[in-house]
Amino acid sequence: MNEVAKVIPLHGGVGARPARDRAAHRRSPTPTDPRPVAERDGAAQATTEAVPEPDTAEAAGGHGGSPLDGLRSLVADQVAGVAGFLRRRIAGDYEVDDFGYDPHFTDGVFLPALRPLFEKWFRVEVRGVENIPAQGGALVVANHAGVVPIDALMTSVAVHDHHPQHRALRMLAADLAFEMPVIGNIARKAGHTLACHPDAERLLREGEVAAVFPEGYKGIGKPFSERYKLQRFGRGGFVSAAMRAGAPIIPCSIVGSEEIYPKIGDIAPLARLLDMPYFPVTPLFPHLGPLGLVPLPSKWYIEFGTPIVTDTYDVAEADDPMVLFEVTDHVRETIQQTLYRLLAQRRNVFMG
Repeated sequence: MNEVAKVIPLHGGVGARPARDRAAHRRSPTPTDPRPVAERDGAAQATTEAVPEPDTAEAAGGHGGSPLDGLRSLVADQVAGVAGFLRRRIAGDYEVDDFGYDPHFTDGVFLPALRPLFEKWFRVEVRGVENIPAQGGALVVANHAGVVPIDALMTSVAVHDHHPQHRALRMLAADLAFEMPVIGNIARKAGHTLACHPDAERLLREGEVAAVFPEGYKGIGKPFSERYKLQRFGRGGFVSAAMRAGAPIIPCSIVGSEEIYPKIGDIAPLARLLDMPYFPVTPLFPHLGPLGLVPLPSKWYIEFGTPIVTDTYDVAEADDPMVLFEVTDHVRETIQQTLYRLLAQRRNVFMG
């Protein structure tokens, strides 16, 4: 991610006949029964009391339902969900905003694809998400690391799934993200846009929650030996955008992203050939080929800090270098100190 200033379900089955129907059938005397009526009725009552009423699960044919039934139900739910999604897409029953954001695609495809990573692989623990306002614009500013910007994707899931209002997080991304085939189109549909002042201000003024990673490539491409040491935050372009929109800045600290691809080297000639900011060498990549692309399952923490208000500044101060530097440094220091605190609490890189 680049810094703003630069471009800135129901299932059922056929169960056994209820016990009360069977008991009623037994209480009905047959024409060939020679016993007196009172004796027959007493025997029937004793028989009825001896037969316990089965619970709902047994009446349905099992003790609580078999694992196979549960699997069938899950598959049925998934198939129904996919079918519903496709029906809406084919019918055009969805909306896309001026930035290309497609909430139907994001909620139905993009976020579900990321949740296994978030919940099972990285086991992300989210703190302080209530610091993001329930409505209105806000700018989340976070540290950036991990060679591949997976931290931005995990932050999107954290905000949407853990915030009481399930707010969407609109990333301000580098132009490279939109130049890549397929990925660029997905990024637009997921609500991301170019990291530039006009787009940033417009999102904030329209009441969206935007996110920026001021370290940019310097953050995600730094060597493993410099992990959790914040790089320069630039000239404060993100602060200027927040001031102009009067939106609060939410410092965000991410622990765990540094260990997914420990960068121990960089093949600069290959990076220039491929027009990439760097070509990383990790303990597993490129030595193990595609297998080396699997991120290590580090334990993650994402913490959102106390909002830093910007609507108390004059409009002219949005262009004052000293004011921008002061607020930028405050945001950076807040994130850095939170990182140190989270790291001190962490007992193990992979267990948390």
